[in-house]
Amino acid sequence: MAYNSKPAHHEEYQRKQHREEMKHQVLTFALMILFTFIAFGMVIMEVDTYFIIPTLIILAIVQVAFQLYYFMHMKNKGHDMPALMMYGGAAVALLTIITFTSLIWW
Repeated sequence: MAYNSKPAHHEEYQRKQHREEMKHQVLTFALMILFTFIAFGMVIMEVDTYFIIPTLIILAIVQVAFQLYYFMHMKNKGHDMPALMMYGGAAVALLTIITFTSLIWW
């Protein structure tokens, strides 16, 4: 008689978790495709520039968040150091952009 190290309820729990994660990834992918169509549609229809630029930036930020949290698994445990490095790099990039922008404008 072979000894099974994992109980049946643990395997069922793992399958349920994988199924839920796949649902989230498919939903996120569908939303990203929808956001892309919205962005292209606004550009093709030549929507007002003062509306389209902030909207495109917001859609881009949401898509980056989806990429990080769902497709790069940053929401999972054990990704603290990579997340810290990525957020630190984003903060440095933002500060650099703000610094050079303020130097150019003043």
